[in-house]
Amino acid sequence: MLHQTPGLIEEIRSRFAHVDACPFQGPRIFFENAGGALTLNTVIDTSAKFAAIPDNQGRDNVASHALVDIINRAKADLSVFMNASEGQFFVGESGTELLFRMIRTACVNAPKGGKVIGSSIEHPASRSAARRWAEIASLDYVNVPHDDATGLVTAEDYAALMTPDVAVATILHASPVTGMGMDVAAIARVIRAVAPDCFIIVDGIQHAAHGQMDIDSYDVDGYAISPYKVFSRHGYGIAWISNRLTALPHDQLIDAPANGWEFGTRDTGSYAAMTDVVGYFDWLGGQVSEETDRRDRIRAAGHAIHAYETHLTNAMIKGTGNLPGLSDMDHITILAGADNPAREGLVSITVEGFPSADVVTRLNQQGIRTHTRKADHYSGNVLIPLGLNDCIRISLCHYNTEHEVAQLLAALKDMKL
Repeated sequence: MLHQTPGLIEEIRSRFAHVDACPFQGPRIFFENAGGALTLNTVIDTSAKFAAIPDNQGRDNVASHALVDIINRAKADLSVFMNASEGQFFVGESGTELLFRMIRTACVNAPKGGKVIGSSIEHPASRSAARRWAEIASLDYVNVPHDDATGLVTAEDYAALMTPDVAVATILHASPVTGMGMDVAAIARVIRAVAPDCFIIVDGIQHAAHGQMDIDSYDVDGYAISPYKVFSRHGYGIAWISNRLTALPHDQLIDAPANGWEFGTRDTGSYAAMTDVVGYFDWLGGQVSEETDRRDRIRAAGHAIHAYETHLTNAMIKGTGNLPGLSDMDHITILAGADNPAREGLVSITVEGFPSADVVTRLNQQGIRTHTRKADHYSGNVLIPLGLNDCIRISLCHYNTEHEVAQLLAALKDMKL
């Protein structure tokens, strides 16, 4: 585990900007990673470097050729990072925008009278797109209810509502509200068992920072991530699409190459920054394993990240040192249960007698950054069935420490009426 290797956590933290201090607030603990993870120092350097280059891709000059090579390298790196042996990667405005484009394309090409299936746990990035384009394309939308107690939707839940006329399916890999990870491969299997030609599109935005992406094992057609949530920066999203989704008629310029999905000249720096991210996972895998193959190192990094984040969330829930855990505090309620093996580095809570926004403010005053999720268009699908107006989201990554968890517990222990 990461914290059992002497000096490794300190080495990890040294690779990230603003790891223990905010440039506006000063010293602080960062438990708002689901809203946007910390940025690698290498990404910052790379972004500055490419922001200064005036040349574009597709020109006959040395600089332009170099930019094309950098983009191609980044796409190859992403193929290793996410284990995608076919299909293509491309950059767009954001993860949300890319989900809309993939889902729109699948829906408008679906047979009339078909169905779109998705679940109530999904972030509106995929759910809104699926419902909107199902209506426009004259498709029925089938909603798979998630389990309120566990914050999960399962393959069995999908299977119960599957029919052969389902043409498009959406799956959430991990919830930014409950923090629970779904079994994408199992859900895809039950979809294909009934509707083998269904186009399956996955929202991987919340899951990406916690490692262990494996597209070849999922048997899906689209997967989107937001780089600012996986140690890169804001301003773009990345999608992977299968060869058959690539080939569908889609928005593009007249007479452009049939397999092109990008619009306009993209920022080479955004691609190059993903090479930095993949390089970081590769480095971390080399610290926690003896693997010599790059993909195997990246897989080892993902397993180590998941194990360490589970250690941190267990410390948060069950206590650490002489501090009681969240489950021991009578004034604290943990969403989706205290013992939930699907949890991925996130614990959402309510504090009895306090609006969540007030708790977030009080924690901020003690230098602990968390976030309020409200029963609005982002999180109402999860919170309203629980009878909640809001909750406090505590989201961590593998550069957080048990000492930071202890400071959070100390702050929450006495926060009661």
